[in-house]
Amino acid sequence: MAEVTIFSKIIRREIPSDIVYQDELVTAFRDISPQAPTHILIVPNILIATANDVAPEHEQVLGRMVTVAAKIARDEGIADDGYRLIMNCNRHGGQEVFHIHMHLLGGRPLGPMLSHKG
Repeated sequence: MAEVTIFSKIIRREIPSDIVYQDELVTAFRDISPQAPTHILIVPNILIATANDVAPEHEQVLGRMVTVAAKIARDEGIADDGYRLIMNCNRHGGQEVFHIHMHLLGGRPLGPMLSHKG
């Protein structure tokens, strides 16, 4: 049996969450500790622990995560000004819940994440 995560419980609506989108492949909900005015997590409905665990059969669900992020950005009114999508992998990458997820952040200028020189 697959490991149960807090995200699995949110997907199954066993614990309360502000779900903004759900279909047969993905679920999206507001982060409980937002880092921007809009901070939504988009997760696959199946458990994939980390980006390292992604396999070819997961391509459809990962693509859906991106298309859902764009839809939510439009719905939240942040698409035109811009937003950031982030996926963390393992502890050094900042991953805290081992159920792959994408952060959608926006609603204010986020500035550059990395400095690109030359």
